[in-house]
Amino acid sequence: MVTCLLILFSRPSNKREPNTVPAAATTLDGSLGLVLVPHTGESRIDKEISQLQQRVREGRNVELWLERLGWAFVAKARESFDPGFYELAEQCARSIEMRNPQSQEAMLLRAHVLQNLHRFKESETLARGLVQQRGLSFDYGLLGDALMEQGKLGEAVEAYQQMMNLKPDLRAYARAAHMRWLKGDLEGAIEAMQLAVGAASPQDAESASWVNTRLAFYEFQAGRVNEAEKQCALALSLQSNYPPTLLLQGRILLGQNRLGEAVDALQNAVKLNPLPEYQWTLAEALRLAGRKKEASEVEAQLCQRGVSSDPRTLALYLATRHESPETALRLARAELDARGDVFTHDALAWSLAAAGKLTEAHTEMQRALAEGTQDARLFFHAGIIASQAGHSAEAERWLRKASELSHLLLPSERNELQTAERGAEKKASVASNPKETFSLGPNAARKTQPQTKT
Repeated sequence: MVTCLLILFSRPSNKREPNTVPAAATTLDGSLGLVLVPHTGESRIDKEISQLQQRVREGRNVELWLERLGWAFVAKARESFDPGFYELAEQCARSIEMRNPQSQEAMLLRAHVLQNLHRFKESETLARGLVQQRGLSFDYGLLGDALMEQGKLGEAVEAYQQMMNLKPDLRAYARAAHMRWLKGDLEGAIEAMQLAVGAASPQDAESASWVNTRLAFYEFQAGRVNEAEKQCALALSLQSNYPPTLLLQGRILLGQNRLGEAVDALQNAVKLNPLPEYQWTLAEALRLAGRKKEASEVEAQLCQRGVSSDPRTLALYLATRHESPETALRLARAELDARGDVFTHDALAWSLAAAGKLTEAHTEMQRALAEGTQDARLFFHAGIIASQAGHSAEAERWLRKASELSHLLLPSERNELQTAERGAEKKASVASNPKETFSLGPNAARKTQPQTKT
């Protein structure tokens, strides 16, 4: 959700001899026909797409204009949160490859698209090829992204370091920040993201809004709510109604119990980007505000579309709600085939626990915790799983850590955390006083048994 950073950069000029293709010949290229379907819209990127399409139709320097058109589609995908534009960008790459099978520009474009479509193994293969052939800064960045999503953090760090050595800029700083955060270094992540914010340009408003939103999240995790709110405001001043910022803003407002404002922000976010993560947060806000019917409608949409749009989050949602545990487990297992990062291991562990497979869940949870990521949901899941698996001391440690970051959890998760903490305290109290002599009445045996959450 935070890792596929925009790779819109100044690419090397195309020094090949101009290639010309008669406009009529475009009908022979299926890929080209798709990307030249007339595009409408009034935004800057919409107008750019239309202009680039016309350049391709004119039939001169076709590869150059197709490459630029492909990156314009990538920008539109990020702006609109419509993955269909990634597919159009991929068609641009394929059309270039039909003319020049060895095109490095097409390789880069297609690898970036595959990354955003969560086809990380394919993206890694192309990125390795680019690194070997030319080794530019953004080649290493793309390789690092593909490795990181597959849980290969050691290799990802090496790739990102090469990226930083070649070109320390917004994209390199942002990746360094995220890697530090994954490794549990929050203050180091804030330091690196501040550099990214300082390197941002208003001319690339989407990237500037993104890094400001990530900095806001880090500040929110650190408990500096005022700083987080300031960064959110700055992000929205750069790109109004930016869904990731609205989502974070809604979560901050939820934590402050400002329900009306939270619902408004989250509804706007969901309209612009109806992914399960957004819908789940909105449903929680609506339920807390007493609008249960609306919450149920949002949850129904989440379950209907989540399988295709974000199966990992759907698996987490189902496991958290104790609904369709076998479906959650199937989705999480399938996701692990594509990506092996800590959050996918967490989703699988949580789904295994929901399905009653506690030994497997506990083992999988250790993999999710292995990198030292300081994340409230990871700690919450670890505490609940350890408690259910009978590891009381371990459960107490993780629940305590989750409690310290409980402002990052959804309301229902915070409620379950509080229940688990009370259960842990009760168990500790019983264990520390095993020889009580006063009478507890006829039901004493039942009442003094440790309560195991199921």
